[in-house]
Amino acid sequence: MNFQIQNSNKNDIEEIFRLYKIATDYQKTKFSVHWPVFDRTLIETEISENRQWKMVANGQIACVWATTFNDPQIWEERNYDQSLYIHRIAANPEFRGQGLVGKIVEWAKVYAAQNQRQFIRMDTVGNNLGLINYYTKCGFDFFGLVKLKNTSGLPAHYDNAIVSLFQITLNRK
Repeated sequence: MNFQIQNSNKNDIEEIFRLYKIATDYQKTKFSVHWPVFDRTLIETEISENRQWKMVANGQIACVWATTFNDPQIWEERNYDQSLYIHRIAANPEFRGQGLVGKIVEWAKVYAAQNQRQFIRMDTVGNNLGLINYYTKCGFDFFGLVKLKNTSGLPAHYDNAIVSLFQITLNRK
Protein backbone atom coordinates (compact mmCIF):
# COMPACT_ATOMS: atom_id res chain seq x y z
CA MET A 1 0.00 0.00 0.00
CA ASN A 2 1.27 3.45 -0.90
CA PHE A 3 1.17 5.91 2.01
CA GLN A 4 1.57 9.64 1.44
CA ILE A 5 2.18 12.26 4.12
CA GLN A 6 0.82 15.75 3.67
CA ASN A 7 -0.46 18.67 5.64
CA SER A 8 -4.04 18.40 6.82
CA ASN A 9 -6.48 21.01 5.56
CA LYS A 10 -9.75 22.47 6.81
CA ASN A 11 -11.71 19.77 4.94
CA ASP A 12 -10.05 17.16 7.19
CA ILE A 13 -11.25 18.62 10.50
CA GLU A 14 -14.24 16.32 10.94
CA GLU A 15 -12.12 13.24 10.19
CA ILE A 16 -9.42 14.44 12.59
CA PHE A 17 -12.01 14.72 15.37
CA ARG A 18 -13.48 11.33 14.43
CA LEU A 19 -10.02 9.73 14.79
CA TYR A 20 -9.45 11.55 18.09
CA LYS A 21 -12.78 10.21 19.38
CA ILE A 22 -11.87 6.65 18.36
CA ALA A 23 -8.50 7.00 20.10
CA THR A 24 -10.09 8.50 23.22
CA ASP A 25 -12.75 5.79 23.39
CA TYR A 26 -9.98 3.17 23.21
CA GLN A 27 -7.96 4.98 25.90
CA LYS A 28 -11.01 4.93 28.18
CA THR A 29 -11.14 1.13 27.99
CA LYS A 30 -7.46 0.72 28.91
CA PHE A 31 -6.28 3.67 31.01
CA SER A 32 -7.47 6.04 33.71
CA VAL A 33 -6.08 9.06 31.81
CA HIS A 34 -7.40 9.78 28.35
CA TRP A 35 -7.53 12.62 25.85
CA PRO A 36 -10.09 15.35 26.45
CA VAL A 37 -12.19 16.75 23.62
CA PHE A 38 -9.71 19.07 21.95
CA ASP A 39 -10.65 22.64 21.13
CA ARG A 40 -11.51 23.06 17.46
CA THR A 41 -9.51 26.31 17.43
CA LEU A 42 -6.37 24.35 18.37
CA ILE A 43 -6.75 22.11 15.31
CA GLU A 44 -7.65 25.02 13.03
CA THR A 45 -4.55 26.89 14.20
CA GLU A 46 -2.32 23.85 13.62
CA ILE A 47 -3.76 23.51 10.11
CA SER A 48 -3.25 27.19 9.30
CA GLU A 49 0.35 26.95 10.59
CA ASN A 50 1.01 23.72 8.60
CA ARG A 51 1.59 21.75 11.83
CA GLN A 52 -1.28 19.26 11.50
CA TRP A 53 -0.42 16.23 9.34
CA LYS A 54 -2.13 13.25 7.79
CA MET A 55 -1.02 10.00 6.25
CA VAL A 56 -3.22 9.01 3.32
CA ALA A 57 -3.62 5.65 1.57
CA ASN A 58 -6.21 4.64 -0.99
CA GLY A 59 -7.94 8.02 -0.60
CA GLN A 60 -8.43 7.51 3.15
CA ILE A 61 -6.73 9.16 6.09
CA ALA A 62 -4.75 6.41 7.83
CA CYS A 63 -3.63 8.58 10.75
CA VAL A 64 -3.13 12.16 11.90
CA TRP A 65 -0.68 13.95 14.19
CA ALA A 66 0.55 17.42 15.03
CA THR A 67 4.05 18.88 15.24
CA THR A 68 5.73 21.84 16.84
CA PHE A 69 9.28 23.11 17.24
CA ASN A 70 8.61 24.32 20.78
CA ASP A 71 7.31 22.41 23.81
CA PRO A 72 8.58 24.17 26.96
CA GLN A 73 5.98 22.99 29.47
CA ILE A 74 6.67 19.33 28.81
CA TRP A 75 10.39 19.40 27.96
CA GLU A 76 11.31 22.31 30.29
CA GLU A 77 15.06 23.10 30.07
CA ARG A 78 15.53 20.58 27.23
CA ASN A 79 13.18 22.70 25.12
CA TYR A 80 16.21 24.81 24.14
CA ASP A 81 17.49 21.90 22.05
CA GLN A 82 16.63 22.13 18.35
CA SER A 83 13.80 19.57 18.30
CA LEU A 84 10.75 18.44 16.40
CA TYR A 85 7.93 17.49 18.79
CA ILE A 86 5.19 15.08 17.70
CA HIS A 87 1.79 15.14 19.39
CA ARG A 88 -1.56 13.35 19.25
CA ILE A 89 -1.01 10.47 16.85
CA ALA A 90 -4.44 9.02 16.12
CA ALA A 91 -4.81 6.05 13.77
CA ASN A 92 -7.74 4.99 11.66
CA PRO A 93 -8.62 1.47 12.93
CA GLU A 94 -8.73 0.25 9.32
CA PHE A 95 -4.97 0.83 9.10
CA ARG A 96 -3.80 -0.47 12.49
CA GLY A 97 -0.99 -2.99 12.41
CA GLN A 98 0.60 -1.41 9.34
CA GLY A 99 3.51 0.27 11.12
CA LEU A 100 2.13 3.79 10.94
CA VAL A 101 4.28 5.18 13.76
CA GLY A 102 7.36 3.74 12.04
CA LYS A 103 6.33 5.55 8.86
CA ILE A 104 5.86 8.77 10.84
CA VAL A 105 9.34 8.33 12.35
CA GLU A 106 10.93 7.91 8.91
CA TRP A 107 9.13 11.03 7.67
CA ALA A 108 10.04 12.93 10.86
CA LYS A 109 13.74 12.17 10.41
CA VAL A 110 13.71 13.85 7.00
CA TYR A 111 11.44 16.71 8.09
CA ALA A 112 13.52 17.40 11.22
CA ALA A 113 16.78 17.40 9.25
CA GLN A 114 15.28 19.76 6.65
CA ASN A 115 14.43 22.11 9.52
CA GLN A 116 17.84 21.86 11.21
CA ARG A 117 16.52 19.87 14.18
CA GLN A 118 18.74 17.51 16.12
CA PHE A 119 16.03 15.60 18.00
CA ILE A 120 12.59 14.11 17.42
CA ARG A 121 10.58 14.01 20.64
CA MET A 122 7.28 12.69 21.88
CA ASP A 123 5.52 12.27 25.17
CA THR A 124 2.67 10.20 26.47
CA VAL A 125 0.79 10.64 29.72
CA GLY A 126 1.39 7.96 32.33
CA ASN A 127 3.56 4.91 32.72
CA ASN A 128 2.08 2.98 29.81
CA LEU A 129 4.43 0.01 29.40
CA GLY A 130 2.79 -1.05 26.13
CA LEU A 131 3.38 2.35 24.53
CA ILE A 132 6.86 2.62 26.01
CA ASN A 133 7.79 -0.72 24.42
CA TYR A 134 6.13 0.20 21.12
CA TYR A 135 7.80 3.60 20.82
CA THR A 136 11.21 2.17 21.67
CA LYS A 137 10.70 -0.46 18.95
CA CYS A 138 9.99 2.45 16.59
CA GLY A 139 13.42 3.91 17.37
CA PHE A 140 12.80 6.23 20.31
CA ASP A 141 14.92 6.23 23.43
CA PHE A 142 12.81 6.25 26.59
CA PHE A 143 13.88 9.19 28.77
CA GLY A 144 11.84 8.18 31.79
CA LEU A 145 8.93 9.59 33.72
CA VAL A 146 8.57 13.27 34.62
CA LYS A 147 6.04 15.11 36.78
CA LEU A 148 5.12 18.29 34.92
CA LYS A 149 5.59 21.50 36.89
CA ASN A 150 3.36 23.87 34.90
CA THR A 151 0.38 22.54 32.96
CA SER A 152 -1.56 25.79 32.52
CA GLY A 153 -2.74 26.05 28.94
CA LEU A 154 -2.04 22.39 28.18
CA PRO A 155 -4.90 19.97 27.38
CA ALA A 156 -6.66 18.64 30.47
CA HIS A 157 -5.08 15.16 30.40
CA TYR A 158 -1.76 16.74 31.46
CA ASP A 159 -3.15 18.05 34.79
CA ASN A 160 -1.35 16.37 37.70
CA ALA A 161 0.14 13.90 35.25
CA ILE A 162 3.28 11.87 35.10
CA VAL A 163 4.60 11.96 31.53
CA SER A 164 6.78 9.47 29.66
CA LEU A 165 9.36 11.20 27.46
CA PHE A 166 10.83 9.81 24.24
CA GLN A 167 13.59 11.03 21.94
CA ILE A 168 15.41 10.11 18.75
CA THR A 169 18.78 11.78 18.23
CA LEU A 170 19.52 12.52 14.60
CA ASN A 171 23.01 12.01 13.22
CA ARG A 172 24.72 15.23 12.24
CA LYS A 173 27.10 15.16 9.30
